[in-house]
Amino acid sequence: MRFNVMKTVFSTRQVTQLTLGLFTTSLLGFFSYSESGSVQAQAGDPLQVVTTILPITQFTRAVAGDRAEVTPLMPTNVGPHDFQARPEEVRILSQADVLVINGLEIETFLEGLIANAGNPGLLTIDSSDGIATMEGDHEHSNDHDHEHSEEHSHDHEHSDDHSHDHGHVHGEFNPHIWLDPKRAIQQVENIRDGLISLDPEGQAIYQANAAAYIEELQALDQEISAQLNPFQGKTFVVFHDFAPYFAESYGLKAEFLIEIPEENPAPEDVRRVIEAVRESGLQTILTEPQAGDSNPFEVLATDLEVEVRVFDPIETSGPEGIEPDYYLTIMRQNVENLVSAFESEMAFFPTPLPPVALGSIERPLVLSR
Repeated sequence: MRFNVMKTVFSTRQVTQLTLGLFTTSLLGFFSYSESGSVQAQAGDPLQVVTTILPITQFTRAVAGDRAEVTPLMPTNVGPHDFQARPEEVRILSQADVLVINGLEIETFLEGLIANAGNPGLLTIDSSDGIATMEGDHEHSNDHDHEHSEEHSHDHEHSDDHSHDHGHVHGEFNPHIWLDPKRAIQQVENIRDGLISLDPEGQAIYQANAAAYIEELQALDQEISAQLNPFQGKTFVVFHDFAPYFAESYGLKAEFLIEIPEENPAPEDVRRVIEAVRESGLQTILTEPQAGDSNPFEVLATDLEVEVRVFDPIETSGPEGIEPDYYLTIMRQNVENLVSAFESEMAFFPTPLPPVALGSIERPLVLSR
């Protein structure tokens, strides 16, 4: 992915290749250079780091700690699909040293915002660099077999070889990599490496902070694996197309009603979800906080006579959502709701008992649920 920042993009790998004097003219008076070619704020000021979507803010705060000042670009109650920049966001970006992004074209607002900020020294860390991605499912209405099975390694060093501008809402790849804790670990590592490249004096701090958070993410991944292992191959239905990475990571199948929250479902979308619910015997579908109370999913659930639970894609929150622990808390809640959904399905359709010869029954057989 490429943004028009002095015709240059800096992914984590590219940041490490900065050479002394690369931006000497444009950055003179703003930054000083170390002998290794890193960019550091003058006069001992902390690195001014701006983050985009909520999970990137959480991950960056976990890595940066008190070493850098991390400022969210977006209000926590506004998701990437609804965000419209105001003068305040332009000001924030104009004063930033570093911008940390999710990448994969979920931040479609950035190109114009960066141009308006007029900050030629702004460097970008793309947390999706090198992460295996899945193609966006842009024609799901005409395709009932869309498990996002084709994966690609997202390497920005090759991004100039092809255009990502295909007119798709989510871009070429599904961007919701943060909902898979394994990929979230890779994002944290990319953020760590990018900050170290820009602020090598803080290397020990960034490494220690990242290691501590990665340990928590690994524990989360192990918990989720243990909880979902009994439901391998099961299908779950969510409101919009945010779950393919999560589903793939834990051996599940994800179905969705619409690609992004702003869309209205087409009749084909509704029919597809109805078929998935009936074929899988689902008793629960999973909405999200961003959908609100009056949405097509709630109506669909009423018509299908199924329950509605929440799977939060962590795109919006209250003010507390910027904290790294918020990600861990919400992911655990998501899994708890998903397990409850699967268990309600099993309770409604209990596993049949094997046939028993009448002569072998010595006492009454009691069936319990």
